[in-house]
Amino acid sequence: MIHESAGAQWDVVGVGANSVDYVYRLPAAPATEGQHAKLRIESHSVSCGGQVTTALCTAAAMGLRAKYIGTLGSDNNGFLMKAELEGRGLDLGHVVVRPGPNPFAVILVIQPTGERIVLWERPAGAGLKWDEIPGDVLENTRVLHVDDVDEEASIAAARKAREGGAHVTSDIERATSRTWDLVESVTLPIFAEDTPRALTGKADIESALRAIRRRHSGLLCVTLGARGAIMLEGDRLHRAPGFPVRAVDTTGAGDVFRGALIYALLRGDDPPSMLRFANAAASISCSRPGAISSVPTAAEADALLADS
Repeated sequence: MIHESAGAQWDVVGVGANSVDYVYRLPAAPATEGQHAKLRIESHSVSCGGQVTTALCTAAAMGLRAKYIGTLGSDNNGFLMKAELEGRGLDLGHVVVRPGPNPFAVILVIQPTGERIVLWERPAGAGLKWDEIPGDVLENTRVLHVDDVDEEASIAAARKAREGGAHVTSDIERATSRTWDLVESVTLPIFAEDTPRALTGKADIESALRAIRRRHSGLLCVTLGARGAIMLEGDRLHRAPGFPVRAVDTTGAGDVFRGALIYALLRGDDPPSMLRFANAAASISCSRPGAISSVPTAAEADALLADS
Protein backbone atom coordinates (compact mmCIF):
# COMPACT_ATOMS: atom_id res chain seq x y z
CA MET A 1 0.00 0.00 0.00
CA ILE A 2 1.12 3.56 -0.75
CA HIS A 3 1.36 5.71 2.36
CA GLU A 4 -0.35 9.07 1.99
CA SER A 5 1.63 12.27 2.60
CA ALA A 6 -0.14 14.97 4.57
CA GLY A 7 -0.76 18.08 2.47
CA ALA A 8 0.35 16.63 -0.87
CA GLN A 9 -2.35 17.01 -3.50
CA TRP A 10 -0.61 14.74 -6.03
CA ASP A 11 1.62 11.71 -5.72
CA VAL A 12 3.48 12.54 -8.93
CA VAL A 13 3.56 15.53 -11.25
CA GLY A 14 5.22 15.14 -14.63
CA VAL A 15 6.79 17.94 -16.67
CA GLY A 16 7.82 17.06 -20.22
CA ALA A 17 6.97 15.50 -23.55
CA ASN A 18 4.00 13.70 -25.04
CA SER A 19 3.64 12.17 -28.49
CA VAL A 20 1.04 10.68 -30.77
CA ASP A 21 2.67 7.61 -32.33
CA TYR A 22 2.14 6.30 -35.86
CA VAL A 23 3.23 2.69 -35.47
CA TYR A 24 4.23 0.52 -38.42
CA ARG A 25 5.08 -3.16 -37.94
CA LEU A 26 7.73 -4.44 -40.36
CA PRO A 27 8.94 -8.00 -41.04
CA ALA A 28 12.61 -6.94 -40.80
CA ALA A 29 14.78 -3.91 -40.17
CA PRO A 30 14.84 -1.60 -43.20
CA ALA A 31 18.07 -1.08 -45.15
CA THR A 32 19.17 1.23 -47.93
CA GLU A 33 20.17 -1.67 -50.22
CA GLY A 34 19.24 -5.29 -50.82
CA GLN A 35 16.05 -7.21 -50.12
CA HIS A 36 15.14 -5.02 -47.13
CA ALA A 37 15.28 -1.76 -49.06
CA LYS A 38 11.56 -2.26 -49.75
CA LEU A 39 9.38 -3.79 -47.06
CA ARG A 40 5.67 -4.42 -46.90
CA ILE A 41 4.00 -3.00 -43.78
CA GLU A 42 2.47 -5.87 -41.80
CA SER A 43 0.11 -3.62 -39.83
CA HIS A 44 -0.18 -0.04 -38.66
CA SER A 45 -1.95 1.87 -35.91
CA VAL A 46 -2.12 5.22 -34.14
CA SER A 47 -1.59 5.34 -30.38
CA CYS A 48 -0.45 7.72 -27.67
CA GLY A 49 2.94 7.81 -25.98
CA GLY A 50 5.66 10.24 -24.97
CA GLN A 51 8.34 10.03 -22.30
CA VAL A 52 6.67 11.75 -19.38
CA THR A 53 3.06 10.95 -20.28
CA THR A 54 3.73 7.20 -20.53
CA ALA A 55 5.49 7.26 -17.15
CA LEU A 56 2.56 9.15 -15.62
CA CYS A 57 0.00 6.77 -17.09
CA THR A 58 1.97 3.89 -15.57
CA ALA A 59 1.91 5.59 -12.18
CA ALA A 60 -1.83 6.25 -12.52
CA ALA A 61 -2.52 2.62 -13.50
CA MET A 62 -0.76 1.64 -10.28
CA GLY A 63 -3.02 3.86 -8.19
CA LEU A 64 -1.05 7.09 -7.87
CA ARG A 65 -2.60 10.53 -8.18
CA ALA A 66 -0.88 11.91 -11.28
CA LYS A 67 -0.82 15.33 -12.94
CA TYR A 68 0.68 16.29 -16.30
CA ILE A 69 2.15 19.70 -17.15
CA GLY A 70 3.18 20.12 -20.78
CA THR A 71 1.98 21.41 -24.11
CA LEU A 72 -0.61 19.97 -26.46
CA GLY A 73 -1.27 20.96 -30.05
CA SER A 74 -4.60 22.33 -31.25
CA ASP A 75 -4.97 19.69 -33.98
CA ASN A 76 -6.74 16.33 -33.90
CA ASN A 77 -3.67 14.69 -32.41
CA GLY A 78 -3.76 17.16 -29.54
CA PHE A 79 -7.41 16.27 -28.88
CA LEU A 80 -6.54 12.56 -29.12
CA MET A 81 -3.77 12.92 -26.55
CA LYS A 82 -5.95 14.95 -24.21
CA ALA A 83 -8.70 12.34 -24.33
CA GLU A 84 -6.23 9.52 -23.71
CA LEU A 85 -4.65 11.18 -20.67
CA GLU A 86 -7.97 12.22 -19.15
CA GLY A 87 -9.31 8.72 -19.73
CA ARG A 88 -6.44 7.34 -17.70
CA GLY A 89 -7.17 9.66 -14.78
CA LEU A 90 -4.45 12.30 -15.21
CA ASP A 91 -5.08 15.85 -14.01
CA LEU A 92 -4.60 18.18 -17.02
CA GLY A 93 -5.60 21.40 -15.28
CA HIS A 94 -2.35 23.17 -16.17
CA VAL A 95 -1.72 21.79 -19.66
CA VAL A 96 -0.94 24.52 -22.21
CA VAL A 97 -2.55 24.28 -25.66
CA ARG A 98 -0.39 25.68 -28.45
CA PRO A 99 -1.86 26.58 -31.86
CA GLY A 100 -0.64 24.07 -34.41
CA PRO A 101 0.25 20.39 -34.57
CA ASN A 102 0.89 18.15 -31.58
CA PRO A 103 4.28 16.40 -31.34
CA PHE A 104 4.24 13.02 -33.09
CA ALA A 105 6.48 10.10 -33.92
CA VAL A 106 6.71 7.48 -36.63
CA ILE A 107 7.69 4.22 -34.95
CA LEU A 108 8.94 1.22 -36.90
CA VAL A 109 8.47 -1.98 -34.90
CA ILE A 110 10.67 -4.79 -36.18
CA GLN A 111 9.30 -8.33 -36.06
CA PRO A 112 9.80 -10.78 -34.48
CA THR A 113 11.91 -9.08 -31.77
CA GLY A 114 9.64 -6.08 -31.10
CA GLU A 115 12.61 -3.67 -31.21
CA ARG A 116 11.77 -0.27 -32.59
CA ILE A 117 13.13 2.70 -34.51
CA VAL A 118 11.69 6.09 -33.56
CA LEU A 119 11.46 9.04 -35.95
CA TRP A 120 10.04 12.07 -34.18
CA GLU A 121 8.84 15.58 -34.88
CA ARG A 122 8.15 18.32 -32.33
CA PRO A 123 7.17 21.80 -33.59
CA ALA A 124 9.52 24.57 -32.50
CA GLY A 125 6.69 26.34 -30.68
CA ALA A 126 5.79 23.30 -28.58
CA GLY A 127 8.37 24.01 -25.88
CA LEU A 128 7.24 24.55 -22.28
CA LYS A 129 8.49 27.63 -20.45
CA TRP A 130 9.32 27.78 -16.74
CA ASP A 131 6.76 30.51 -16.04
CA GLU A 132 4.03 28.21 -17.36
CA ILE A 133 4.59 25.81 -14.44
CA PRO A 134 2.66 26.95 -11.32
CA GLY A 135 4.88 27.02 -8.25
CA ASP A 136 2.09 25.90 -5.96
CA VAL A 137 1.77 22.67 -7.95
CA LEU A 138 5.42 21.86 -7.34
CA GLU A 139 4.90 22.48 -3.63
CA ASN A 140 2.01 20.01 -3.51
CA THR A 141 3.47 16.84 -4.97
CA ARG A 142 5.42 13.97 -3.45
CA VAL A 143 7.38 13.31 -6.66
CA LEU A 144 8.20 15.51 -9.64
CA HIS A 145 9.22 13.63 -12.80
CA VAL A 146 10.99 15.59 -15.57
CA ASP A 147 12.60 14.81 -18.91
CA ASP A 148 15.35 16.52 -20.90
CA VAL A 149 13.20 17.81 -23.75
CA ASP A 150 12.66 21.36 -22.41
CA GLU A 151 15.76 21.44 -20.23
CA GLU A 152 15.45 24.96 -18.81
CA ALA A 153 11.88 24.36 -17.63
CA SER A 154 12.81 20.95 -16.20
CA ILE A 155 15.82 22.31 -14.30
CA ALA A 156 13.86 25.20 -12.81
CA ALA A 157 10.94 22.95 -11.86
CA ALA A 158 13.26 20.36 -10.30
CA ARG A 159 14.97 22.95 -8.15
CA LYS A 160 11.64 24.38 -6.99
CA ALA A 161 10.22 20.96 -6.14
CA ARG A 162 13.37 19.98 -4.20
CA GLU A 163 13.07 23.15 -2.16
CA GLY A 164 9.63 21.93 -1.13
CA GLY A 165 10.96 18.54 -0.08
CA ALA A 166 9.75 16.45 -3.04
CA HIS A 167 11.59 13.59 -4.68
CA VAL A 168 12.59 14.51 -8.23
CA THR A 169 13.13 11.78 -10.82
CA SER A 170 14.21 12.16 -14.41
CA ASP A 171 14.32 10.78 -17.93
CA ILE A 172 17.75 11.76 -19.28
CA GLU A 173 18.49 10.43 -22.77
CA ARG A 174 21.22 12.74 -24.08
CA ALA A 175 24.24 14.76 -23.00
CA THR A 176 24.10 18.51 -23.63
CA SER A 177 25.71 21.61 -22.16
CA ARG A 178 22.91 21.68 -19.55
CA THR A 179 22.76 18.00 -18.62
CA TRP A 180 24.97 18.33 -15.54
CA ASP A 181 22.70 21.09 -14.25
CA LEU A 182 19.70 18.82 -14.76
CA VAL A 183 21.42 15.88 -13.05
CA GLU A 184 22.35 18.00 -10.05
CA SER A 185 18.79 19.39 -9.83
CA VAL A 186 17.05 16.03 -9.40
CA THR A 187 17.21 13.62 -6.47
CA LEU A 188 17.11 10.39 -8.50
CA PRO A 189 18.51 10.70 -12.03
CA ILE A 190 17.38 7.88 -14.33
CA PHE A 191 19.55 7.67 -17.44
CA ALA A 192 19.24 5.90 -20.78
CA GLU A 193 22.10 3.44 -21.28
CA ASP A 194 24.46 5.58 -23.38
CA THR A 195 24.03 8.86 -21.50
CA PRO A 196 26.35 8.34 -18.47
CA ARG A 197 29.24 7.41 -20.78
CA ALA A 198 28.58 10.38 -23.05
CA LEU A 199 28.36 12.65 -20.02
CA THR A 200 31.56 11.49 -18.33
CA GLY A 201 33.70 10.07 -21.12
CA LYS A 202 34.09 6.81 -19.18
CA ALA A 203 34.20 3.58 -21.19
CA ASP A 204 31.80 1.51 -19.09
CA ILE A 205 28.59 2.31 -17.27
CA GLU A 206 29.78 1.46 -13.77
CA SER A 207 32.80 3.76 -14.08
CA ALA A 208 30.54 6.47 -15.50
CA LEU A 209 28.10 6.17 -12.58
CA ARG A 210 30.95 6.38 -10.07
CA ALA A 211 32.17 9.51 -11.84
CA ILE A 212 28.68 11.01 -11.59
CA ARG A 213 28.67 10.03 -7.91
CA ARG A 214 31.32 12.69 -7.27
CA ARG A 215 28.71 15.33 -8.17
CA HIS A 216 25.53 13.61 -6.95
CA SER A 217 25.07 11.83 -3.61
CA GLY A 218 21.66 10.24 -4.23
CA LEU A 219 20.52 7.09 -6.01
CA LEU A 220 21.69 6.88 -9.64
CA CYS A 221 19.87 4.60 -12.08
CA VAL A 222 20.49 3.43 -15.66
CA THR A 223 18.08 1.44 -17.85
CA LEU A 224 19.67 -1.29 -20.00
CA GLY A 225 16.82 -2.43 -22.23
CA ALA A 226 16.27 -6.19 -22.24
CA ARG A 227 19.25 -6.58 -19.89
CA GLY A 228 17.38 -4.84 -17.07
CA ALA A 229 18.76 -1.94 -15.05
CA ILE A 230 21.44 -0.95 -12.55
CA MET A 231 21.44 1.46 -9.61
CA LEU A 232 24.23 2.98 -7.58
CA GLU A 233 23.33 3.36 -3.89
CA GLY A 234 26.22 5.05 -2.12
CA ASP A 235 29.17 2.96 -3.29
CA ARG A 236 27.09 -0.20 -3.77
CA LEU A 237 26.04 -1.16 -7.27
CA HIS A 238 22.78 -3.10 -7.65
CA ARG A 239 22.08 -5.05 -10.85
CA ALA A 240 18.67 -6.43 -11.80
CA PRO A 241 18.18 -8.43 -15.02
CA GLY A 242 15.15 -8.10 -17.24
CA PHE A 243 12.41 -10.72 -17.29
CA PRO A 244 12.08 -13.08 -20.26
CA VAL A 245 8.91 -12.27 -22.17
CA ARG A 246 7.79 -12.60 -25.76
CA ALA A 247 8.42 -9.06 -26.94
CA VAL A 248 5.75 -7.60 -29.19
CA ASP A 249 6.70 -3.92 -29.01
CA THR A 250 9.43 -2.31 -26.87
CA THR A 251 8.10 1.22 -27.41
CA GLY A 252 7.73 3.04 -24.09
CA ALA A 253 9.35 0.32 -21.97
CA GLY A 254 11.84 2.75 -20.43
CA ASP A 255 9.04 5.18 -19.63
CA VAL A 256 7.00 2.40 -17.99
CA PHE A 257 10.13 1.51 -15.99
CA ARG A 258 10.31 5.08 -14.68
CA GLY A 259 6.64 5.21 -13.73
CA ALA A 260 6.93 1.90 -11.91
CA LEU A 261 10.13 2.99 -10.18
CA ILE A 262 8.29 6.05 -8.86
CA TYR A 263 5.53 3.81 -7.53
CA ALA A 264 8.07 1.52 -5.83
CA LEU A 265 9.88 4.53 -4.37
CA LEU A 266 6.69 5.84 -2.80
CA ARG A 267 5.77 2.34 -1.64
CA GLY A 268 8.99 2.32 0.37
CA ASP A 269 10.79 -0.47 -1.50
CA ASP A 270 14.55 -0.80 -1.04
CA PRO A 271 16.73 -0.16 -4.13
CA PRO A 272 17.04 -3.80 -5.29
CA SER A 273 13.28 -4.28 -4.93
CA MET A 274 12.62 -1.01 -6.78
CA LEU A 275 14.71 -2.23 -9.71
CA ARG A 276 13.06 -5.65 -9.85
CA PHE A 277 9.55 -4.21 -9.70
CA ALA A 278 10.28 -1.60 -12.40
CA ASN A 279 11.92 -4.25 -14.59
CA ALA A 280 8.85 -6.47 -14.22
CA ALA A 281 6.55 -3.63 -15.27
CA ALA A 282 8.74 -2.75 -18.26
CA SER A 283 8.91 -6.37 -19.33
CA ILE A 284 5.12 -6.71 -19.25
CA SER A 285 4.82 -3.58 -21.38
CA CYS A 286 7.07 -5.16 -24.03
CA SER A 287 4.60 -8.03 -24.38
CA ARG A 288 1.87 -5.59 -25.46
CA PRO A 289 1.59 -3.16 -28.39
CA GLY A 290 1.99 0.58 -27.98
CA ALA A 291 3.36 2.84 -25.26
CA ILE A 292 0.54 4.12 -23.05
CA SER A 293 -1.67 1.25 -24.18
CA SER A 294 0.87 -1.24 -22.77
CA VAL A 295 1.15 0.04 -19.18
CA PRO A 296 0.59 -2.64 -16.50
CA THR A 297 -0.96 -2.43 -13.06
CA ALA A 298 1.02 -2.90 -9.87
CA ALA A 299 -0.75 -6.23 -9.32
CA GLU A 300 0.45 -7.48 -12.71
CA ALA A 301 4.05 -6.50 -11.96
CA ASP A 302 3.90 -8.08 -8.51
CA ALA A 303 2.44 -11.26 -10.04
CA LEU A 304 5.34 -11.54 -12.49
CA LEU A 305 7.76 -11.10 -9.59
CA ALA A 306 5.98 -13.81 -7.60
CA ASP A 307 6.15 -16.22 -10.53
CA SER A 308 9.86 -15.62 -11.18
